[in-house]
Amino acid sequence: MDPKNISSLNSPARKTPLEFTRNIGIAAHIDAGKTTTTERILYYTGVVHKMGEVHDGTAVTDWMEQERERGITITSAAISCGWTTQEGLFRKIPHQINLIDTPGHVDFTAEVERSLRVLDGSVAVFCAVAGVQPQSETVWRQMDKYHVPRIAFINKMDRTGADFLGAVEDIRKKLGGNAHPLFLNVGSAETFKGLIDLVRMVAYVYDESDPLGVAYKEIAIPEELQASAQQFHESLLEALADFDDALAVKFLEGASISFDEIRRAIRSATIAMKFVGVIPGSSFKNKGVQMLLDAVVHYLPSPLDLPPMKAFRDDGSEVSVNPDDSGPLSALGFKLMTDSYVGKLVFCRVYRGQLRKGESFYNPRTRNTERISRLMIMKADKREDIDVAYSGDICAIVGARGVITGDTLCDRSSDEALEPPTFPNPVISMSIEPKSKADQEKLSLALQRLAEEDPTFQVTSDPETGQTIIAGMGELHLDIIRDRLFREFKVDANAGRPQIAYRETITAAADGEGKFIRQSGGRGQYGHVVIKLEPAEKGSGVEVLNEIVGGIIPKEYIKPSQEGILEGARNGVVAGYPVIDVKVRIVDGSFHEVDSSEMAFRMAGIFAFKDAMKKASPILLEPIMKVEVSTPEEYQGDIVGDLNRRRGQIQKMEMKGLLANIDAWVPLEMMFGYATDVRSLTKGRASYSMEPSHFEQVPSAILQKIIDSSTRTVVRS
Repeated sequence: MDPKNISSLNSPARKTPLEFTRNIGIAAHIDAGKTTTTERILYYTGVVHKMGEVHDGTAVTDWMEQERERGITITSAAISCGWTTQEGLFRKIPHQINLIDTPGHVDFTAEVERSLRVLDGSVAVFCAVAGVQPQSETVWRQMDKYHVPRIAFINKMDRTGADFLGAVEDIRKKLGGNAHPLFLNVGSAETFKGLIDLVRMVAYVYDESDPLGVAYKEIAIPEELQASAQQFHESLLEALADFDDALAVKFLEGASISFDEIRRAIRSATIAMKFVGVIPGSSFKNKGVQMLLDAVVHYLPSPLDLPPMKAFRDDGSEVSVNPDDSGPLSALGFKLMTDSYVGKLVFCRVYRGQLRKGESFYNPRTRNTERISRLMIMKADKREDIDVAYSGDICAIVGARGVITGDTLCDRSSDEALEPPTFPNPVISMSIEPKSKADQEKLSLALQRLAEEDPTFQVTSDPETGQTIIAGMGELHLDIIRDRLFREFKVDANAGRPQIAYRETITAAADGEGKFIRQSGGRGQYGHVVIKLEPAEKGSGVEVLNEIVGGIIPKEYIKPSQEGILEGARNGVVAGYPVIDVKVRIVDGSFHEVDSSEMAFRMAGIFAFKDAMKKASPILLEPIMKVEVSTPEEYQGDIVGDLNRRRGQIQKMEMKGLLANIDAWVPLEMMFGYATDVRSLTKGRASYSMEPSHFEQVPSAILQKIIDSSTRTVVRS
């Protein structure tokens, strides 16, 4: 592509055209090496001049104190860098890469969710020893959900037991990805020294005297690897022939196919999400990262390569938002952060038009206009002030007080709302109170700010006990919240024992009737609603349908009736927990010409729901976690026995090298303190991961105990 022949959608003032912009994320299972890979990318692109390490707390993108202490990523960090590939489709053209390093721990899945919503492409990182792990599957599903094209980087090829082709096969079997190697490894474990390029059919061997991995040389493919390289080169061409007719004809005729033709075919199939190119490497040993950067430039999409974004107007009509620097503004606020120096920061992805410092934007949710006081490009916890951000850019703004996660920033004339990211509901809650009364106001303000930043963190007040209840995605999530309260907001707080976010549902259909009648001398109150309640599909929540005909209930009282039903569903009849997966039909009722009111029908809706719920064989549901334990074989029996004692259901056991991998479903209630127990059982040699899987009925043997111990510290959803 000729850099002079760029789209007219680009503003002449922008430094990097849309064609040469890449918005990518690094996503994977915890401890697969995302942050280390990001550090190497920053070093090779010249953003930093010294490589940071996760284990000694010097990683640029792990800038929070809690991240550096624990050696994990908690918040997604955005950073910009540049890369110029030396050959191929984009030879010697500088590209801007806007990169987001996301967390791997399931407790912080919201960070992955909102990052993938605004990214154009992604690098999925896998461990060469463990292959596809539980959180790898979660991240992969999130990429599918937001239609994010991806390439895969098989990291840790320097580890004993590394199996590149095994990991590729894992992606195919467990994730259903059409994965094919773009490179082969030269050696593995302690002998890993380079890569074979299956497109150009050359080898790159690193100079072991250069520990930083900058020096490598291009050589002919070693003789002992030529047959294997040729076999995988043919397999790559055969796979691409399924998506490129011109390449298929040449392949079948045995004609010569150029490097650029192969790259165009890979790029096209990757952007169409029909192909996943796979690259081996070792970020810690500084091998393969330059080839990964070349692949990002060659194969992942620019903002112009993707379908237009959908936006919606007030009247429900759908409009398309295409990248265009001269179009009306359309940007999505996808992340909020409280900065100790500048206050509230709103991270934005600009989809169309330009964001300018000093100008205003319109928020369709609040119907307000706000002014941008400062505009900046973030580099982890550092920032660079800019005057303008163009379509395709990721930036941060200061001065947007009324913006929350998922808000659209647009031109008042277009008045359109982009689709916001969606987030899972919390699964665990606990009470929290300040250690001194003087801290009460500070605690309230701090919790409000933290809830603004994190959509999976919720704060409610228990009306009966007056306690403040915080809810999140797991023990670690709430532990980090408490730590941040103390360090950032100087609030010392006591927390109660974690509570489980139980749910209620029904197993049979039932009718319900609700009447609210009050006479008090003057005008009375009258509302009457009849409903049919029935079980719905899993994951459907609460659906309320209006099936009133003939004006039995006037239109103005239908919405209050529906609101009352939804309010009734917030507290079930078994133990007061929210109700899920039910369908409610409003089928009958009556009204009074004088006494009927919205409030009366709201109350009637609540009574009707409670009445039907009691008759519909209600049950209590508990959250079930998907747990994967990786342990040396000699401890396998102890781990399985312990999981069984926790009411776990073993789903699968398999050996990978010297390690046994055990998959199980275990109730969340039984997993508190598991990190300590698993270390104790295996002398610290096992590791585990856990993520929410589904809800199951609470066994009758322990149902009464849960009901008795319930203090109504309920997650309100």
